Amino acid sequence: MIYIGSDHAGIELKKELMKNYPSLPWEDLGTYNSDSTDFPDFADLVCKKVTEPWSATNFGVLVCGSGQGMAMRANKYSHIRAALVWNREIAQLSREHNDANVLCLPGRFISPQEAFACFDIFQKTAFSQGRHSQRVAKINKATHNSI
Repeated sequence: MIYIGSDHAGIELKKELMKNYPSLPWEDLGTYNSDSTDFPDFADLVCKKVTEPWSATNFGVLVCGSGQGMAMRANKYSHIRAALVWNREIAQLSREHNDANVLCLPGRFISPQEAFACFDIFQKTAFSQGRHSQRVAKINKATHNSI
């Protein structure tokens, strides 16, 4: 399942993504109009769905104006590895090296065509494992502000 959410600044790109891939198993968690919204609310909805119940095939897509806010909020969740992606190489590396499971897109700073390309790469790229597995395990480890 692909869980997707946006705030008001990302709604148009969110709609374009779902329209461009009509055969994919989307679950749209909002927002549904262009009224001003708070991006953390939609990041929360998507992250909860991605992790409960856990499935390696689930992933999320979050879109806000810059992508930064969504990524910051999403990464508060255990076992969410949200990646702010603005080009194809970043999309590929976020999956290969970091096993990212939430794609965050900057709705105001990326064309629909580049977003489609990033999405394609993100969903098709496998985690390379190997030396990166230890790093992902460290990302997943809770720190409880102990750094």
